[in-house]
Amino acid sequence: MKEYLDFAMDIADYAKKEILEHFYGNMDLSFKEDRTVVTDVDKNINHYLIEKVHEKYPEHSVIGEEESDKNISKYVWVCDPVDGTGMFTDGIPVSVFSLALVVDGVVQVGVVVDPYLDKTYTAMRGEGAFCNGERIHVNEKKLGDLGYRVNFEMWDNSKYNTLEMVHDLLSVARISSIGSVARSCMAIASGHFSCDLFPGVDHGNCDIAASSLIVEEAGGRVTNFYGEIDRYDGKINGAIISNGVSHEEVLQKVKKYL
Repeated sequence: MKEYLDFAMDIADYAKKEILEHFYGNMDLSFKEDRTVVTDVDKNINHYLIEKVHEKYPEHSVIGEEESDKNISKYVWVCDPVDGTGMFTDGIPVSVFSLALVVDGVVQVGVVVDPYLDKTYTAMRGEGAFCNGERIHVNEKKLGDLGYRVNFEMWDNSKYNTLEMVHDLLSVARISSIGSVARSCMAIASGHFSCDLFPGVDHGNCDIAASSLIVEEAGGRVTNFYGEIDRYDGKINGAIISNGVSHEEVLQKVKKYL
């Protein structure tokens, strides 16, 4: 898998330069049918990935947030070129690049890049999680501990109402919504946050495929809102991403509102 990780990191280097160049310069933006924003940066990175996969792994498939190239293959590259595009267009440095290699539905390689802090998070299944080459680990906080922070995502066309779930957690956790689920997941993998509630379904795999592996390899746990393990080569059923300590307690709270 090291060859695939090296390939993913090459794509990430391009994405990092593209994001930084346009963050401090000009960008063209438009709105998709679901009223979420998309920029030329999202499209350029996504298209670049497809071109490079065509060149090196023509038998592989690509599922991207903005563009896909679906071949019949057990190897699928799953990408969110700019996770947190809304923050990106508002000039708030939170967004990240996310890329995973999924094999038979299971994530085997994950890369997430924070271009603003120059941090590259990586994982290969069974090999641990790293930030800029240094091993990282989740924290050991449990629900109710001081500093147990839950990040959540919410939008008006979501299948799941995370607002109700979060309201239930307010008495036992600190709550935030930073605008990028992948960036939040990297905070979990590094021990700064403890949990994330993500209501993504269609294209939700693009947002968290890489993050799910990095968090797991850092010692955390990832399930969907029903407590199941999703495949990451298609739509998912929401996600609870946590340090694992109080995962079951959070899951039971979430299930009440499904």
